[in-house]
Amino acid sequence: MEIYTIGFTQTTAADFFGRLRSAGVRRLVDVRLNNSSQLAAFAKRGDLAYFLRELCGAEYVHAALLAPTQDMLDAYRKRKGGWQEYERRYMDLLHERRIETQLGRDMFAGPTVLLCSEAEATHCHRRLAIEYLQEFWRDMEAKHI
Repeated sequence: MEIYTIGFTQTTAADFFGRLRSAGVRRLVDVRLNNSSQLAAFAKRGDLAYFLRELCGAEYVHAALLAPTQDMLDAYRKRKGGWQEYERRYMDLLHERRIETQLGRDMFAGPTVLLCSEAEATHCHRRLAIEYLQEFWRDMEAKHI
């Protein structure tokens, strides 16, 4: 099962939706905690669902179970916490939530992409979510677009 990941910052709408179309994505799973901010531009929840449907023929799903907590985000971004601490706390959170039992594999059936804001997956929880699920669903392969 191939799962894509994508971030929306540092890109244009044309490039963002073009990458989704090129990958044949049919479902976007939004793993952001805050998905309605005006700062999200074309990736604001309501607008994104419309653009996905109209430009890519894809559906929008918000998966709050895969989002970090506000405290975790604040510690990392506002209080300049380290990535390793954020990563540890996020992986612990996924374990506590037991997301492998809460999310069905069917959510990832067909060409699916996980969305977060970070341009690169290196320091983003969308990558960590897939790595966590790979422990349970061994046939999951991540491709960052």
